[in-house]
Amino acid sequence: MPLPSFARLLGTSLLAALTVAAATQAAAQATAQTPLRIGVEGAYPPFSEIGTDGKLKGFDIDIARALCERIKASCELVQSEFDALIPALRAKKIDAIVASMSITPERRKNVDFTERYYNTPARMMIREGVELDISPAGLKGRKIGVQRTTIHDRYATATFKQSTIVRYAKQDEVFLDLKSGRLDATLVDVVAGDIGFLKTPAGKGFRFHGPFYTDPAFFGDGAGIAVRKGDDTLRKSLNGAIAAIRADGSYKKIQDKYFAFDIYGADGAKKP
Repeated sequence: MPLPSFARLLGTSLLAALTVAAATQAAAQATAQTPLRIGVEGAYPPFSEIGTDGKLKGFDIDIARALCERIKASCELVQSEFDALIPALRAKKIDAIVASMSITPERRKNVDFTERYYNTPARMMIREGVELDISPAGLKGRKIGVQRTTIHDRYATATFKQSTIVRYAKQDEVFLDLKSGRLDATLVDVVAGDIGFLKTPAGKGFRFHGPFYTDPAFFGDGAGIAVRKGDDTLRKSLNGAIAAIRADGSYKKIQDKYFAFDIYGADGAKKP
């Protein structure tokens, strides 16, 4: 009976192969259906905030959705305080961060970045009618508010050593204390400060003052999307998507919804 035995063996092997193939296909489909978890802040207008309808909105939010559409990924936006985003990424609770996060040497030690998707400087904001010398000596003894763990926090801490640096979880909280008089100044991104505060009723009576801050050692190479160290597949895919939405006009359409100027900034050296 050698032939039937061989036939049974062949049938068993074929069934096993088909079972493995089916399992592999199912796993691939499950992976494709797993949402890409994007960490966002939701408290940094006009880049990321909660609308009156309770939904996330802003430049970062629209960019995240456009990139997900471009790479054909189902994405889940995960809201978090800014200083918890990198720990969440490293702990694999999220897969990427789209939260106006500047590409700095310090952050590169813990995460990888895409190329930038915008680039804006920082500046001090103070009350109108108050004359302050915006220098380390001029702000001696003054209170400067910053959002903690940001580039503004690091720069203010390193530069204004004779000032009291007051740290907050959210930039909106900084603006509240600036308005109440508990702060003398805040170091903030010029766009977030202008649109998120100065051009609102709460910002009446305040102004930018002093130089623009752009030192790459602190302010990096613009805002990029953070991914886990070594996740080159996702990083390259997002880089391609950033280039694609800039090329086809999608980026400009989103930009023009929020800003009356080019927020991307002048082209510089590409990052690998």
